[in-house]
Amino acid sequence: MKVGFIGLGRMGRGMAGSLLKAGVPLIVYDANAAAAAALGAAVAGDIGQLAREADVIFTSLPGPVEVEQVALAIAPESRAGQALFDLSTSSLELARRLEGAFRAHGAAFLDAPVSGGPAGAASGELAIWVGGDRAVYDRHFDLLHIIGRMPRHVGPIGAGTVAKLTHNMAGYMIMASLAEVFSLGTKAGVDPLELWEAIKLGMVGRGSPMDMLVRQFLPGTYEPAAFALKLAHKDVALGTAMARELGVPMRLANMTFAEMTEAVGRGWGEQDSRAFLKLQLERARVEIAVDAGRLAEAVARG
Repeated sequence: MKVGFIGLGRMGRGMAGSLLKAGVPLIVYDANAAAAAALGAAVAGDIGQLAREADVIFTSLPGPVEVEQVALAIAPESRAGQALFDLSTSSLELARRLEGAFRAHGAAFLDAPVSGGPAGAASGELAIWVGGDRAVYDRHFDLLHIIGRMPRHVGPIGAGTVAKLTHNMAGYMIMASLAEVFSLGTKAGVDPLELWEAIKLGMVGRGSPMDMLVRQFLPGTYEPAAFALKLAHKDVALGTAMARELGVPMRLANMTFAEMTEAVGRGWGEQDSRAFLKLQLERARVEIAVDAGRLAEAVARG
């Protein structure tokens, strides 16, 4: 099986290099001819040549504009049994549209964004979230495992993109909230390193934020309460009052307090402290109630 790789930038050169080191027959293309030549693999003269020669193609490109340009250049050359895995961080709408363009030729398009940065791309310590045809994913699992040691099929086309974008948004939103509380703690006179070490001793510091979703949010069960919402509401009220006294702006904390206040006003004060999260689910018109058996298996897998 001959593999094609398009896009040899900060991420792509590491991932393509892993395939090359593993002895995979590889043909590459990059708009920067020097980057393609430096890898040491066979170099295609253009995208069309690579598409004609490769049985499976990987793309690692800056964003949706480049993904669309390259994929639409490949699609007319695609054929039955051929697959393209897009490792870029792109858009849900585009992934769904490109899947149709490839399917029209009997080929497969799968979105497969990665997480782990350039260091992970070079070492193979990447998560790869794949959306698309499960049989195609299974058929190419060994190649995906060479690129990143944590490949996972998430669901139908676009599911990989959803996982990547929600993952990144969660990370930056958490960082924004931590910036707020650290600015407050420092303004209140606590050394930031002492504060960091102190917070790490508590429940928030000892576990992943993802762990906090397991007992209540994911199963949709808020009773009996592990810690009552009315008590959490009191704590956040005291924290935001302290921020006002010290003149520290707390946009995210104030928004959280408003959500908790609304939830208490709904009569949810005796429910678990996470019950205020139901307000967002209502607005989005979605229900989250994961089966207990599935949840237990996922937790056991770690």
